[in-house]
Amino acid sequence: MTDVPSASEAGRLAEGDEAPLAAQTTRPPMVVITGVNKHFGDLHVLRDIDLTVGKGEVVVVLGPSGSGKSTLCRTINRLETFESGSITVDGKPLPEEGKALADLRSDVGMVFQSFNLFAHKTILDNVTLGPIKVRKKPRAQAEAKAKELLERVGVQAQAGKFPAQLSGGQQQRVAIARSLAMEPKVMLFDEPTSALDPEMVNEVLDVMTELARSGMTMIVVTHEMGFARRAANRVVFMADGEIVEVATPDEFFTNPRSARAKDFLSKILTH
Repeated sequence: MTDVPSASEAGRLAEGDEAPLAAQTTRPPMVVITGVNKHFGDLHVLRDIDLTVGKGEVVVVLGPSGSGKSTLCRTINRLETFESGSITVDGKPLPEEGKALADLRSDVGMVFQSFNLFAHKTILDNVTLGPIKVRKKPRAQAEAKAKELLERVGVQAQAGKFPAQLSGGQQQRVAIARSLAMEPKVMLFDEPTSALDPEMVNEVLDVMTELARSGMTMIVVTHEMGFARRAANRVVFMADGEIVEVATPDEFFTNPRSARAKDFLSKILTH
């Protein structure tokens, strides 16, 4: 990833062509995306996406609005379908429907922009619902684990309250605990702080940073550059439905190799 470009590569980069992608992860693969394409009508939103995310790796996906970041995230557990290519999670191909898909989704936690908590259930009930209904855990065991996770994300005192009684930052931390309660193999985060007031963003990012350090496999779509620098193993930069550049955070933020990444960073890092 740190090799100096050859003369021919340097010439292409100087002409504004896209940089070569950085080497793939050396870890055992957890998520493997190969040749994935997706359209929304005439709009080609994912173009021949190839990406391997290793076990325990944190990959942050960056890019301008409309680049395909959230769509890519949502295809990994088939919240979005795709027309061609393949996705495997821990060696298993992504099923199209039925029980096999439900089983896979229980292995792939997802945290959205909106918290999607059940408004009529307490925080404790929100976190225990999946383990009891899907994993068939005994209620006492599920509640003990839920309390442990709520303590981990800093909202243990809110267990008996309803979502509307919590701040946005607290609700998002509950949503993370709810996903963790299913003991997922990988966690997907789709702009998890974009709906939060600014003072609540760091409390969620702190939980995500701790989760990253614990060894969870994470794919994070975000505009939070500080988190990308601090927690990511690799940064994936997307534009116009394509992966343009893959690099370590240090490489990406200090020496982006593609013209589009340089343009993106010049616009966001000057404000």
